[in-house]
Amino acid sequence: MSSIGLNKWIVSGHLAADVEMKTVELRSGEPAKVASGTLYVRKTRNRDESFTIALTIWEKTSAWRRLPYLKKGSVVICTGSVDVNPFISKNGNVPKAGIEMTVLDIDLDFVRNGDAEPAEPAAQMQENEQVSVAV
Repeated sequence: MSSIGLNKWIVSGHLAADVEMKTVELRSGEPAKVASGTLYVRKTRNRDESFTIALTIWEKTSAWRRLPYLKKGSVVICTGSVDVNPFISKNGNVPKAGIEMTVLDIDLDFVRNGDAEPAEPAAQMQENEQVSVAV
């Protein structure tokens, strides 16, 4: 098996907030559901330092089934592909990089304030939320 072009990452951290779901329109004109969130990751050697990863979860991935359990503060382990988005900071014009992850699978390590009966992801989504994206 060849690993050329392989982009698979595993990262764990705390969810900064409940994930937000919306419906987007693909280039083909079809609607698709997508969820987004932010993961805080602490560095192991220096717990005072941390960084964030922007998470994107598409409807037809296995991670989508875990959405009802993803609550603010939960510790999760995400598997997926990572893209780096370089930018210049507004404070001091320092080069930085944002990390964006397209999540394929999520393992729940610790669910904060987890309910016995999770809400349905589709029921949580506001139907008037429509966004067009090029995918």
